[in-house]
Amino acid sequence: VAAVARSGRPLLLAVERRGDSATAQVQGMTAKHATAHPANLLRVATYNIHKGVQGLGPLRRLEIHNLGHAVEQLDADIVCLQEVRKLHRREQHHFTRWPDLPQAEFLAPEGYQAVYRTNAFTRHGEHGNALLSRWEVVSHSHEDMSDHRFEQRGLLHVEVQVQGRAVHVIVIHLGLIAQSRRRQVAQLGRYIAREVPAGTPLLVAGDFNDWGAKLRPAFNAMGLQDLSSYRLLTFPARLPLTQLDFVYARGLRPVNAHVPGGRIWPRMSDHLPLVAEFAWMD
Repeated sequence: VAAVARSGRPLLLAVERRGDSATAQVQGMTAKHATAHPANLLRVATYNIHKGVQGLGPLRRLEIHNLGHAVEQLDADIVCLQEVRKLHRREQHHFTRWPDLPQAEFLAPEGYQAVYRTNAFTRHGEHGNALLSRWEVVSHSHEDMSDHRFEQRGLLHVEVQVQGRAVHVIVIHLGLIAQSRRRQVAQLGRYIAREVPAGTPLLVAGDFNDWGAKLRPAFNAMGLQDLSSYRLLTFPARLPLTQLDFVYARGLRPVNAHVPGGRIWPRMSDHLPLVAEFAWMD
């Protein structure tokens, strides 16, 4: 079992391989960015967690416990997650330390609310998007965004109350095919026009699979902005070459963003998390 130190001190992270907890390896991680942020800023993270498992076949290893520590160290007000498992019957029997809780609930730091909705149903289980919030969740909904039968996609829409202000957050995981992504962004635009009140702060975050940020003009046309001048490489985690993960905002001003560094992060997922900070417009 991992030994854990809180409050920004080094963490000891355990890795379970092939269902044998006796073979857990311990890694050290320093929470470089786990510092308190100003109260007038809203910190938002997006992270594709690769279903909490890394590796292939008999060499795959359970990373969900490490991810729990990592999510806490991000110290984000809102954490948007993709490829989150609600259940997986085969992996549950393979790994002895598979959590009893669904992954979204398991990953939520103490005091956070977890919202999850399924995008994909598979032979052994189901997975989808999740949102973890330090602030009160007011409502949530889901819309299917599947563009063809080979990829099950969806959006998770959550309204949170932040310091007495309503903020709408949409978590998405767009398709692998460029044409599909364009159609999904058009669907997203229609959803926003229908479901998000004009003038209300809005965040859209997730894994966009957007090589070269080709979708940025479409998001800008919807009034959504990100820190386009920042170099934020999130994929692949072991040798980041491009940004696939984004946080766009409307009614909030982007002021800072970073991708956490350190050798432990590439062990936990094929993506790196992206952390962005926003200021209120008034």
